[in-house]
This record gives sequence, structure tokens and C-alpha cells, in this order.
Amino acid sequence: MRVLVVEDDALLGDAIQAGLKQAGYAVDWMKDGVSADHALSTESYAAVVLDLGLPRLSGLEVLRRLRSRSATLPVLILTAMDTVNDRIKGLDAGADDYLLKPFDMGELAARLRALIRRASGKVDLLLQVAGVKLDPAAHRVLYRDSPVELSPKEFAVLHALMLNAGKVLSRARLEEQLYAWGEEVESNAVEVHIHHLRRKLSPELIATIRGVGYLIAADKAG
Repeated sequence: MRVLVVEDDALLGDAIQAGLKQAGYAVDWMKDGVSADHALSTESYAAVVLDLGLPRLSGLEVLRRLRSRSATLPVLILTAMDTVNDRIKGLDAGADDYLLKPFDMGELAARLRALIRRASGKVDLLLQVAGVKLDPAAHRVLYRDSPVELSPKEFAVLHALMLNAGKVLSRARLEEQLYAWGEEVESNAVEVHIHHLRRKLSPELIATIRGVGYLIAADKAG
């Protein structure tokens, strides 16, 4: 999953980026509100971690502009302003969750997982389709109750497809969720990951919709 981190504090931003990468996210990091607003209007993300006290454009204004474009992207606000009024302003501007500084990286990652899960319409903590169980928190995959070892990128592809079970995801959409700015993307990277997933799990799990993308069919039972 690709997320945007907007934080002007260099030490904190670097720590968040490193922590989220370790948790399996592809991370873009912006240090001011104008750059963040541009990224949000041109790129695709699964969620945003947004500081309020930003140079050039405030975090609240970035959030208001995002919501004015009818974007439903989950937004987690980071702030050192521990007052009820500040929290109300952020929530009224369209924030989905709040985290006060200083915070624990494990809690930040858990809150992001919850926001992304809810945005995808999922209730269960575990994603389950066609005998495959994926645990985003433990970064673990089981197939017919047996553990399967996946690379971080293979896990990310499977996670994206299972979150959107029943929907076709294009190669470009998958690439957007797999790679942050500056990361080199090989022309056939997605196809290679799909091939490995079929080999490690089931050849029938991921369907290729020619000329459109890839699909994991939703279980008929829901």
C-alpha cells in the first residue's frame, strides 16, 4: 500500500517514513502543504498521514482542498496541539482519525491499517478469499491453513487485490500502490509478482482480464 506522509520536521518525518516502510508500506514524504496538495491532486494513495503545522499551506487547508475534490481518501492527522477545539477543527475539515505527538510507531501503523480496512468496506481483521487468509498486522499469509512465504512486494500485490476482491485492478493502479517516488519500477514487475503468487498459492486465484488488469473474485458467501 502506498501512503503519503506530510511532515515538516525532518527527524520525525524520516522516522515515520522508515517505520512505515518497515511495516510494508510504500511511502512518499512531503515537507510542506503546497507539495502535499499537488501530490494529492495528481497521485493515488491508500491513506495520508498529515501534520497540521506545515509551511506554505496549513494541514487543515490541505485537508479542506482534498475534501473539496470529493476525495474519500482516509486521513490521519498528527498534531502536537492537544486541545478539544483543535481536534474538532480537524475532524470537521474531514479528518478520519487523530494521533497526538509524541506517538508510538506501532500505534500509527495499526491506525493506518484500520483506516484502510474501513475505507475498503472490510470489517474483519483478516482478509479471506478462496482459501487464502491474509493478516495485515502480522504480515502473514496462509493458504489452506499453511503458512506461505511472500516477498514484501508480493504481499503488497496480494493485499491490494484481496482488499478489492471482486474488482479489477489495472497494472498501473497496482504499480501506484507498490512504489513510492524515486523507486525504479521494472516494466514487467507486476506481472512477475502475479506469476509468483499464482505459483505459491493457486494458479486460479488471480485472473487476468485481458487489456484491463487483474482480479481476485470475491467469495460467493461474501
